[in-house]
Amino acid sequence: MRCPFCGDQESKVVDSRHSEDGLSIRRRRECLVCLRRFTTYETVESLPIIVVKRDGTHQSFDRNKILQSMVRAFDKRQVDTADLDRIATEIEQAIQNSLEREVSTDRIGEMVMERIKPLDEVAYIRFASVYRRFQDVRSFIHEINKFLEEK
Repeated sequence: MRCPFCGDQESKVVDSRHSEDGLSIRRRRECLVCLRRFTTYETVESLPIIVVKRDGTHQSFDRNKILQSMVRAFDKRQVDTADLDRIATEIEQAIQNSLEREVSTDRIGEMVMERIKPLDEVAYIRFASVYRRFQDVRSFIHEINKFLEEK
């Protein structure tokens, strides 16, 4: 690590702490030449994820889109926003851990549905109606019947 004060590359770590979110490590370093201290952060390098949409177009993964879609599904329902944030993080981590650089919107939708199903039945059906593009009442009835059979 290059010292920001003198430019020398020799330093020693004098203190390490995990960040509050647990996703990075904060390190206090001391330059062995000028003896000044500076802070560095170590994080896991994540590779970019490409989302393949239904029409075949590609775009960068955005966890906020997952979060916004869940917020819409849970509109006027009792839910802790921390639960929705946790779900979005779980999905993002699962995709990162899969080591696949491309993921379909269908796969993301399925991952969301399996995680919101235990939280709220109405929000699950709302999300399914948009994700599965319900065209009529029969589509709703079919999904509700499938949901009830699985219970």
